[in-house]
Amino acid sequence: MMKLDRAYSAVLFDMDGTLVDSRVVIERILTEWAVANGVDPDALLAVSHGRRTIDTLRDFAKAGTDCEVEAAKIEAEETADVCGIVPVPGAAELLSRLPSTRWAVVTSAGRDLAIRRLSAAGLPIPEVLVCAEDIEHGKPDPSGYHLAATRLGTTADQCLVFEDAPAGIQAGLNAGSDVIAIGFASPTDTRPACPLISDFEAIEFRLN
Repeated sequence: MMKLDRAYSAVLFDMDGTLVDSRVVIERILTEWAVANGVDPDALLAVSHGRRTIDTLRDFAKAGTDCEVEAAKIEAEETADVCGIVPVPGAAELLSRLPSTRWAVVTSAGRDLAIRRLSAAGLPIPEVLVCAEDIEHGKPDPSGYHLAATRLGTTADQCLVFEDAPAGIQAGLNAGSDVIAIGFASPTDTRPACPLISDFEAIEFRLN
């Protein structure tokens, strides 16, 4: 059990891989797109996690591809497909204990998709939900975390961030937050650039 001594003003959560395990859906749909578009699925999946879909497509799509149109298609498929989405252990219990004004979700998913996945996992929809369309630059840019902290009436350096993917972890660190990596839904051989725990049953912290 990891116990944090510092007290925080608020808690900021990534969604996919952090609060919800959506690996099955994401990997299936992105693999189908990659194969249909002549892209190496393994290479795409290796860097897609934690990033906005459109940012990933811009790195891999062939010349002439309308990445905004393709990203919208992928997100529509993901919104319609919630089979296999489950909460990360301890997530529901933790969110039920946090005051609604002291936590937020910062996700690379669009708003409709985020609400759909949180609901499918049986988790509450936060009062502050920062999504792909709310920011100009996706993770590892820290703007999403700064925006969420501002909407909660605090600053990112006073917040605890839970993440899972390298891009998200770096976004939290770039924002000046303390970051904890959740490993349950993102098993990797790469040691993250922050402390790592299995799930939310393995940590204790407090708000000030």
